[in-house]
Amino acid sequence: MTGKHTDPVVLLQDLIRIPSVNPPGDEAACAALCADILTDIGFEVTLHTFGERRVNLVARPPGKPPGNNLGFSGHLDTVPLGGSAWAYPPFSGAIADGRVYGRGSSDMKGGIAAFIAACGRHYARTGCCPDVTVILTGGEETGCEGATALVSDPLLADCCFTGLLIGESTRNYPVIGHKGVLWFECTAEGRTAHAAMPDLGVNAIYRATDAIMRIRSVDPGKEDPVLGKNTVTVGMFHGGMNINSVPDRACFSVDARTSSAEAHSGISRTIRGCLCSAMSLQTLLDIPPHITAFDHPFAQAVHALAIRHGVVDRGTVTVPYFTDAAIFSPAFKNSPSVIIGPGEPDVAHKTDEYCPVESLMTAANLYSDCIDFFSPN
Repeated sequence: MTGKHTDPVVLLQDLIRIPSVNPPGDEAACAALCADILTDIGFEVTLHTFGERRVNLVARPPGKPPGNNLGFSGHLDTVPLGGSAWAYPPFSGAIADGRVYGRGSSDMKGGIAAFIAACGRHYARTGCCPDVTVILTGGEETGCEGATALVSDPLLADCCFTGLLIGESTRNYPVIGHKGVLWFECTAEGRTAHAAMPDLGVNAIYRATDAIMRIRSVDPGKEDPVLGKNTVTVGMFHGGMNINSVPDRACFSVDARTSSAEAHSGISRTIRGCLCSAMSLQTLLDIPPHITAFDHPFAQAVHALAIRHGVVDRGTVTVPYFTDAAIFSPAFKNSPSVIIGPGEPDVAHKTDEYCPVESLMTAANLYSDCIDFFSPN
């Protein structure tokens, strides 16, 4: 085993240099790199495919099924780059001002690098593969596609964990839950005509924009004391075929973030009620909110370990974005989960995304302590 396997900075740079942008989605090369390193550390590694070059990874101690130990989950895919210029090439892993720059550095290849480094340190210190299960997924950014496909794999049947660490970007603060998400596609139909004679047609864009204005004024429901308020946002719009024709079709997408499972049916009814009879509604994604009680022993232990590493105590914290915890925890017999990783949540998905080197090193040390505390061997 080479020393770079225990250096989270080098590992993160290597992962950033392998693009895994989703869409279109291509986690194969990143998964292969992680598989090689984890095999060197002593893990038995299984790759699970859910499409062309779409890959999940499960690593476990040799001869042992997954589960009944500490679990770690991270996703290998990243969001696209966007149109703005980057100060540093987005797939370079450049280091400047104490930061590792690149797409996925915070969300969330930094967490993956730190946990694999912690496993490597355990192996270098003890000569044994750590008694943990590592689950790396694809397709998280587009709706937890990899995690959803993976939980049906016989390898993970009857799986249960002492607890799951989800390595998303939290500045190493233990987060106990996140909001749910609903994605809708709304489509308006009309009738095409020459733009010089618009009265002969029915403008689908007008129907769609009228619906959007109604959606803007909806009441998304009451605020939850822990997860906060529900939100509803229109994210994409497409309509028309050329400038001098009345458009006969227009569609837009709606993103709703929810603080309770009960809110899902209510928001669905509300959005549908904003559409006219010439419009249709399709639900693209429905992931419930997820939360682990702050006083759960697993959450309390991770919280104490984080404070020991200098993380400032902020009490009970949740986040608005969704994670694979919402898929894995229910599938794994309601295993408790804590979202904790070195990335900066404020720069996730942004141009010039970065992960602080100091935060990355702290995460590797914190994860090492978690391995020793929950799965000593």
